[in-house]
Amino acid sequence: MDWLTDFFANLQQWLFETAVQPVVYAVGLGGWVEDAFDATGWLLVGLIQIAVLIAVIGPLQRWRPAEPVADRRAIRIDVIYTLIHRLGLFRLAMFFALEPLFDDALGAVRAAGWGTVHLDQLWPGVTDVPWVTLVIYLLVLDLVEYLIHRGQHRFEWWWALHSLHHSQRQMTMWSDNRNHLLDDVIHDTIIVIVAQLIGVAPGQFIAIVAFTQLSESLQHANLRLSFGAIGERLWVSPRFHRLHHSIGIGHESRGPKTLGGHNFGVLLPWWDMLCRTANFEDRYDPTGIRDQVEPDDRGRVKDYGRGFWSQQWLGLRRLVGRG
Repeated sequence: MDWLTDFFANLQQWLFETAVQPVVYAVGLGGWVEDAFDATGWLLVGLIQIAVLIAVIGPLQRWRPAEPVADRRAIRIDVIYTLIHRLGLFRLAMFFALEPLFDDALGAVRAAGWGTVHLDQLWPGVTDVPWVTLVIYLLVLDLVEYLIHRGQHRFEWWWALHSLHHSQRQMTMWSDNRNHLLDDVIHDTIIVIVAQLIGVAPGQFIAIVAFTQLSESLQHANLRLSFGAIGERLWVSPRFHRLHHSIGIGHESRGPKTLGGHNFGVLLPWWDMLCRTANFEDRYDPTGIRDQVEPDDRGRVKDYGRGFWSQQWLGLRRLVGRG
């Protein structure tokens, strides 16, 4: 692992000195050099992820597609979401707009007596071994991800935002980042605060986020792939997650007006198994939301938007009860 860490650090340094640092000084932001170096790490991770998407997951989709490609425009919009998030543009906006709020939130939490709990120090000699520490943090953050996901489906106001993610009827490897930006702000705020409180180091946090995002890209792929009877219970597969997006099953499994659902796990299906929300049926149903395909009393289906800005605007309208 040390050689991989050193390789990434050297690559980050090269990218920063070659491409990022000259731009920072050219626009008069020399005082932000340290932050720009950290941002270069996220940029590098994003470039690596996109390379993996194109070189590995893309061919898998063409090899065993779950369904024919019928809406390339919807896919192109998802590509825009992916580039915004994976290349650090969303994180850059979060940094300039919300960094003070993060600091205030963490300050308030610590003022209330909740200091950092260093999980790696629970069992000296065992939990402080680097790979063990990484696994512990991965487990804790994945549990938090599961709880966040349940909340996104359980609370009407949160579903008003999260439903944009489920409105994609042409799922591909680009669909993971198709989210309302406000939904992403809420999600990232919770994850960052929890990571800070349990003592996740910056390098470990980047590794966990990058690994999680790549796994989620595979889960959303237009790919007919199951991990088998045992593997399905160890890691979330494209089949497992596609069922979560299936019309009338994943979100609305207990009726069109009841926020039920299956397969909320982000990396591990264990939380679904413990909470009895797991569904291991081997099926590949159409994806989307019921109200997109079933007319209401007035004979209308719900519009979630075709373009990036229309999707964001309609999400806000749903949030205030006008969508």
